[in-house]
Amino acid sequence: MKFMMFVCTDAEPDTDPTAQPDIDAWVAENDGRGRRVRGNVLAPTSAATTVRVRNGELLLSDGPFAETKEVIVGYDLLDCADLDEAVEVARTHPMARAGRIELRPFADGEQ
Repeated sequence: MKFMMFVCTDAEPDTDPTAQPDIDAWVAENDGRGRRVRGNVLAPTSAATTVRVRNGELLLSDGPFAETKEVIVGYDLLDCADLDEAVEVARTHPMARAGRIELRPFADGEQ
């Protein structure tokens, strides 16, 4: 099963004083086990462009929506046996403590 894992900031990060997991170790482990297909950090929100069409008019704005407090800072495409395995992969990512992780299964295209 493929999952998109959105890596996001959060206004209320974990306050546990123990050391954060190492991102390089997380990547190496999950790449080595074939669970991480690909992933990357995204450019800062200052480089973002929001695209909307309203009443046939193209509306562009810099950055994400103004009311956004949490932003997507990266992503990983996971290939896991099921949601339980994807959750286990996500919970060990450093941003699960410093931010938050959102998992979404890929739709099968038949809706």
